[in-house]
Amino acid sequence: MTSRRLTRYLAAPAMASAALLVLAGCASGDTSSSGSGQPDAAAEIVIGSQNEPTNLDQIFGGSSGVTEVFTGNVYEGLFRITDDAEVEPLLAAETEVSDDGLVYTFTLADAAFHSGDPLTADDVKYSLERFVGEDSIAARKNQLKVIDTVEVVDETTVAVTLSQPSISFTYNLGYVWIVNDEAGELTTSADGTGPYALADYRKGDSITLEVNDDYWGDAPANGGVVYQYYADPTALNNALLTGAVDLVTSQSNPDSLAEFESAGFQIIEGTSTTKELLGLNTRIAPFNDAAVRKALYSAIDREKLLDAIWDGRGELIGSMVPPSEPWYLDLADNNPYDPALAEQLLADAGYADGFTFTIDTPDSGVHSTVAEFLKSELAKVGVTVEINIITDDEWYQKVYTDKNFEATLQGHVNDRDINFYGNPDFYWGYDNADVQTWLAQSEAASTVEEQTELIAKANQQISDDAASVWLYLNPQLRIAAEGVSGVPENGLNSLFYVYDITKA
Repeated sequence: MTSRRLTRYLAAPAMASAALLVLAGCASGDTSSSGSGQPDAAAEIVIGSQNEPTNLDQIFGGSSGVTEVFTGNVYEGLFRITDDAEVEPLLAAETEVSDDGLVYTFTLADAAFHSGDPLTADDVKYSLERFVGEDSIAARKNQLKVIDTVEVVDETTVAVTLSQPSISFTYNLGYVWIVNDEAGELTTSADGTGPYALADYRKGDSITLEVNDDYWGDAPANGGVVYQYYADPTALNNALLTGAVDLVTSQSNPDSLAEFESAGFQIIEGTSTTKELLGLNTRIAPFNDAAVRKALYSAIDREKLLDAIWDGRGELIGSMVPPSEPWYLDLADNNPYDPALAEQLLADAGYADGFTFTIDTPDSGVHSTVAEFLKSELAKVGVTVEINIITDDEWYQKVYTDKNFEATLQGHVNDRDINFYGNPDFYWGYDNADVQTWLAQSEAASTVEEQTELIAKANQQISDDAASVWLYLNPQLRIAAEGVSGVPENGLNSLFYVYDITKA
């Protein structure tokens, strides 16, 4: 992928260490248009999506949808994660790192917020402290708790002191929005430094972004973007077929691909980090027993599920780590499909006659279909599943925040998110002291090799414990109309940079 808007600024010595953070094996590059004609720089791009944010603030559980729309488009970080998982400087024009790896000093780019306020060190201090603050439920909050203090050196310089070295620090900063410290409440509004400003937000319908004419970097290649939301995948497909939208960020119905191909649409397949998993509340019986969790795992024919949902696309995984990450282990068969083994494990755990539990599943995407499949599979080993369908908003409150559930289905989009299993306060409550130690040590590692060895240990252990049931890794499929180009290829943590998208 070609780097944009960054040629004016050079990374300081810290970026040598940032190079260590690049994920291995990702596909790279934006797709090219198959159509003819010159791109229209004034054209508005209409994007169809099922991934609507629950609110517009990343620290209050805005979901992956808020990352898709806002990260890199409306808000920017000190660093940027590219479509092929490299770390580049963004609002951090220069970076210096102390010899002990504990103090990062950032010199800021000459940028301004959409409101006109200049970017200052006070804004960076506010944003970082807000992200790791008590009220935040941001996904990477725990990883960034390594921040000890944030000091304003002068108006354009900020020093961040860590409690211990963090090999992933600059990578994680790529997901932290720098917001205006005067902006106030941001769940329904926005004030970032990005190439687009929020023009209109209609919850349940759409989000419109307008070009920021005063942007500090290169101007977007289009005239603005509208995200149009559809709860029903059939309605989304129809919108694309009829020209109501120009592209879809993720195709959830592989059965329709042949129709799109025959109609001349572009099928864009990239690397995904989205793991569909059955999350189990390990704080409560019977899921506090690893034997029960392993029994559920072995009772589910995941290959049959993958074929049913994705027509064979995607792949089976056996832990939270996909093949695109450097500490991947092939653990797909670590908890094998074996109903007889499942029955034996249940009997050994004292559940020879089975038990009943409830899956709280969001009504979005394929989760409810997956829940029905699991219900059928688990019934074969005497386990009764009750399905409770809830909205995404309800899921964030009931499951993610209140942890008031037995089991749930969710597609975890984050890259490098094995760290969630090192946090016993995370919604599924997995608590293994060895895993916590290995993950903490991996973050303080001085080399990638040391980091990889430690994370591989944690990776193996969470799989051995069946900490969750990792059902499959989603394929990354996007569909665009003829004449549309510049669409990001990969599905890294729902990042979706729109500034290079054009249509003729």
